[in-house]
Amino acid sequence: MKDDGLDLDGLLAVAREAAAAGSAVVRRHLGAARDVREKAPGDWVSEADTASEAAVREALRRGAPEVAFFGEEGGGVRAEVGWFVDPLDGTTNFVHGFPVVGVSVALVVADDPVVAVVEAPFLGDAYWARRGSGAFCNGAPIRVSARAPEQSICATGFPFRAKEERLPTYLPVFERALRDFEDLRRAGAASLDLAWTASGVFDGYFEQALGTWDVAAGGLLVREAGGVVTDWAGDPRAWLASGDIVVGPPAVHARIMELIEATGSDR
Repeated sequence: MKDDGLDLDGLLAVAREAAAAGSAVVRRHLGAARDVREKAPGDWVSEADTASEAAVREALRRGAPEVAFFGEEGGGVRAEVGWFVDPLDGTTNFVHGFPVVGVSVALVVADDPVVAVVEAPFLGDAYWARRGSGAFCNGAPIRVSARAPEQSICATGFPFRAKEERLPTYLPVFERALRDFEDLRRAGAASLDLAWTASGVFDGYFEQALGTWDVAAGGLLVREAGGVVTDWAGDPRAWLASGDIVVGPPAVHARIMELIEATGSDR
């Protein structure tokens, strides 16, 4: 498929190869998380992060040398057409031996994700999508859930990067969501929260203050699986830059937005 002059099928194949390379590195490093340092309170980086990013970057360079690259750990170039990579989403989980971690690779064109791959290295699942062609897990099509909001289990993530700034707006929404939905989950890896929402494991997801690399791939998965993706003010494009994200099937997304609006947390 050609889109914006790009061969998205070919670029998806490159992204899948790159995510697989990163996942292989993460698996090799399990149990050997040496040289762990704290970038900010609660925000860790390990040898596995940097080694995975190097492997992903090299695979993308080989497959698409003309496309700019930006990784969570090493940075890079933010371009009109470029890759955004989280080489080990859930580093704190990884350091503690909790196997809920992801490798996320997204191609973004004009602030819109068009190719997405999320791998769960220790769970054996690979999710992928390209714009306009649906979303898949291990080759099988996936769709968001059809549960009623009151029967829904939604995922969330705590704003650990900016607690003092964000908790006053986050906690009222968390409390109302806990009362309104059947239950909540906090797994600690945004890329997988989004992939699981796309596949109907979770019925919705909301979080604040994430990086573009955290949400770009997963956001496209949800959208291609029939879900709605916006920021906390309901903007369908601003979430990629702000990292304030709400996703779910239309009914659940609408209910989360009602909770946000009722607390004034959209402002």
